[in-house]
Amino acid sequence: MGSTMKLYNNNYLIFAITLTLAISNPNFHATEAAGFSIDLIHRDSLQSPSLLSPFDRAEAALQRSFNRSKTLIIPAHHSPQSASTETVPDAGEYLMRFALGTPKVETLAIADTGSDLTWIQCAPCKGCYKQKSPLFNPTSSSTYRSVPCRTEICNTVKSTNCQGSNGGCGFTLRYGDNSVTMGDVALETLSFGQSTSFSNIVVGCSHTARGTFSPGTSGIVGLGGGRESLLRQMGPSIGGRFSYCLQVPTSGKASKMHFGDGAVVSGAGVATTPIVLKNTATFYYLTLVGMSVGNQRFNLESSAAILGGNIVIDSGTTLTFLPKDLYDKVEAALKRQVSLKQIGDPHKKMKLCYDVTNTKGADAKIPEITAHFKGADVKLKPHNTFIMTTKKSIIMPTKKVMCLAFAPANLVPIYGNIAQMNFLIGYDLVKKTVSFKPTDCTTAI
Repeated sequence: MGSTMKLYNNNYLIFAITLTLAISNPNFHATEAAGFSIDLIHRDSLQSPSLLSPFDRAEAALQRSFNRSKTLIIPAHHSPQSASTETVPDAGEYLMRFALGTPKVETLAIADTGSDLTWIQCAPCKGCYKQKSPLFNPTSSSTYRSVPCRTEICNTVKSTNCQGSNGGCGFTLRYGDNSVTMGDVALETLSFGQSTSFSNIVVGCSHTARGTFSPGTSGIVGLGGGRESLLRQMGPSIGGRFSYCLQVPTSGKASKMHFGDGAVVSGAGVATTPIVLKNTATFYYLTLVGMSVGNQRFNLESSAAILGGNIVIDSGTTLTFLPKDLYDKVEAALKRQVSLKQIGDPHKKMKLCYDVTNTKGADAKIPEITAHFKGADVKLKPHNTFIMTTKKSIIMPTKKVMCLAFAPANLVPIYGNIAQMNFLIGYDLVKKTVSFKPTDCTTAI
């Protein structure tokens, strides 16, 4: 965010969540944190507010995914409770429903494990992008509190300044795709469902926002590891644990996200790998050792595999971006093992696509691909490794096209949300681990 030029990507998870800032400040605390779950709504599902066609949705999602990969820049206890909430998908991205203020004003925002500050558009809003839901009006909330400049809270939040309303604490976040949001840093109550609420949550109240933001959302929910992240703010109440189970967009149902005791991922089939800490706490780094295509395994040759922390797991990126030497080997192995007819990508972004217009059981022709993380082998299904799209022509019938959902990384390798679908994925920020469990997310509670 901000000076780090982190890309905004509409391939985000939009969640209903509340957290308490885990810093030594008495103003940050949670109330009524009995544990909760929320729905994650994919923007391509029937519950999504998106009005784009399937082709246009895929086009937008791919473009944002590539933009994000180019601009994701690396800058330098209480007893836990359980909770969960609902999320709504938004074109390879997921939306989260929650309420802000007193009285409660319900809204949707993009849930992003790759950013920290939670912000929404607020009235008055000059130069803002159009959103379908009403703007949040801070003057109508009895629990809204402006944060003065040069205070501990203001100094803790990244990308702040003294240019907020009436000289208060302001923020400016610039994203790698030239999107920008500016406004006031404030404390407010966030609520999830009927009974779970958290008071004095640090949020951004944006009065200017422009760029590639979707009208179906009011802002971003920051689920990264930084100090102002909603997860860190909620940390003492949820024991540093959260999990989600992402459904494929065509299911038409909401995915689930859990917090606290209900977020523990255990049982048969669980694979666990360490989170590697870096200078920037925002991103969740894992160590990718290699990939297998069928029975062929390819290990990373670079020193990054030995040093650890060479790939970011990110809910806000659609595709998976692999180190180039590893991607080249995976692509070459697929070309050798897959007998389907190759075809150009209709979106002109993906490198390996197949024509499956008249092919029955195309999934059966795709070899199993395994992501080998340190201590964890994650076996991927075809819906984790290929995406379906169409190729339209004025003179020819529409073709069904299946493209590899991997790409070579320009800067930072990223494990995207397509690869995460139909896995129950649990984060334990105390133990510093991420766990994967193969799950039918349509039946996950």
